[in-house]
Amino acid sequence: MTTTAQVDHLVVMAATLAQGVQWCEATLGIPPGPGGQHALMGTHNRLFKIASKGYPQAYFEIIAIDPDAQAPGRQRWFDMDDEALREQVARTGPQLVHFVASVPDAQASVVALATQGIDRGAVLQASRPVARGLLQWQITVRDDGQRLFDGGLPTLIQWGDTHPVQAMTDSGVTLQQLQVTHPQASALRAAYQVIGLQHVQVSAGAARLSARLLGPKGPITIHS
Repeated sequence: MTTTAQVDHLVVMAATLAQGVQWCEATLGIPPGPGGQHALMGTHNRLFKIASKGYPQAYFEIIAIDPDAQAPGRQRWFDMDDEALREQVARTGPQLVHFVASVPDAQASVVALATQGIDRGAVLQASRPVARGLLQWQITVRDDGQRLFDGGLPTLIQWGDTHPVQAMTDSGVTLQQLQVTHPQASALRAAYQVIGLQHVQVSAGAARLSARLLGPKGPITIHS
């Protein structure tokens, strides 16, 4: 079974959303656009468009735990409850931790990954209010919240009628390249192949995500 996945968005985790905004302005030279709250996970975000020819619907998410939200009765997405990751982000500042890939059928993609012995997690219904109404999507989240492959295997998302990029203006920043290195590179390539993910380069080495962006400050590469 093969589906067609494409890079949907990069995930930068921050200890607080205010720190994430400051990091974005200092690193990329732009303020992030508006975001919202995720009642399901007790998180909130800021977003901006980074679409380019190779990544036509890509955007950038800065995400943090929302101190004003009720704690969820489960592990948050993207390993955000992992103590080691939280300590690292608190110590070194906001960092690229993960990426999300959009698929036409999230459940079918989960089944496809299962053929590789990979449990990508349950497909959850999620939403958040936006100016035009309600933004709705389905997203894979494991019970333990793990990203898998140190963030190199994307979380899968299936959007409803509206994709958030449709309401975003050009930010002046575009995604030029996304690379993943990992000790289990061959298994990661097989996983990408079975969901039809393209435009993400995989090589063997220590676990790391690298995104090359082009913006007001010229070419900049951010890493995990």
